[in-house]
This record gives sequence, C-alpha cells and structure tokens, in this order.
Amino acid sequence: MRPIGLALILILILILVNPGHVRAQDTGPIVAEGVVEAPVEAVWDAWATGDGLRSWLAPHAEIDLRIGGLMRTNYNAQDTLAGPGTIHNEVMSFEPGRMLSIRVVRFPQRFPFPDAVGSMWTVIYFAADGPDRTWLRIVGLGFQPDEQSQQMRAFFARGNAQTLQQLQRRFVPEMDVDRTHE
Repeated sequence: MRPIGLALILILILILVNPGHVRAQDTGPIVAEGVVEAPVEAVWDAWATGDGLRSWLAPHAEIDLRIGGLMRTNYNAQDTLAGPGTIHNEVMSFEPGRMLSIRVVRFPQRFPFPDAVGSMWTVIYFAADGPDRTWLRIVGLGFQPDEQSQQMRAFFARGNAQTLQQLQRRFVPEMDVDRTHE
C-alpha cells in the first residue's frame, strides 16, 4: 500500500473513532433577511437616525451618520449612553437608503466574546419591494474558525434575526414574524 493511501486510511479511522474532535468551522456570513412593511425611506430612518433607533431598537440610541461616526446603543432603560452597557458601533460605510455597514469598537462590560468581536462587521441592505415595503438583509461577516468566534457567530445569528423581527414589529406590531428568513 502506498504511504499516502495508508495515511488517508489512518485519518479516516481517527475520524470514525473520535468524530467530536473533527468539526468543520463555519466562517461564512450569517444572514437575516425579510420584508418590512414600510417604504425604504422609513426603514432607513429607523436605522440611520437617533429617533428612529430609539423607536424600536433601544431606549438609548444615537448615530453620527458619517464614515467613522458612532452608532451608540444601550438596551437598559435604567442606564444611559455613558453607561457600561453601551455598545459603540463605528460606521464603516453607507449609501443613504441602500446600505449601512458597521463594526463594534466598544462592547458592554459583560460581552462574552471580547477577543473575537474585532474581526467581524455587519452590513445592512435596504431594497424597495413595492411602494410600501422594504426587503432588509442583515449580513454578519468576518467570523473565524476559533471557538470564541464560532460561539459569537451563533449569538449574532440569533440576535440579527431578533433585530429584524423587532424592526418588522415597529412598523406592524401584530406582524407574523414567520415572514422573516435566516
């Protein structure tokens, strides 16, 4: 038997005997997308203005919509934007009414993925789906194969889907969120 063939057989035996140690790590993007029952301009304003963010995302929120500007959010109504629970996202790029990209530059004190968050970013796409509907696509990128990044990927996959559902409910409170797709 050739040495390469023997090596492949040994690798297969190791995988079969101990499958838990050989896992494929998913470093691809995470995507949450769905229809928001509102015109693109209204959905854009909900993301790109402080009043808009406070209307659905967090009780404390502001955004400085410029390259390098900050989107600051704090989900605790008893806290402030100066508090330890505030998330700082830097605006990486934007095209008004069409796209916004952000990355976390400061996270809350108890954020469970401090080492992994520096490599990821989020892109939000807005597209008209008729005169009073918007197709929204939230894409998380930059995940790595290490365990912390993989856990963070799962965390943001759930979180981005919930974010989309909150935004949908902002415009149609009784909306059936099954129209949201991951």
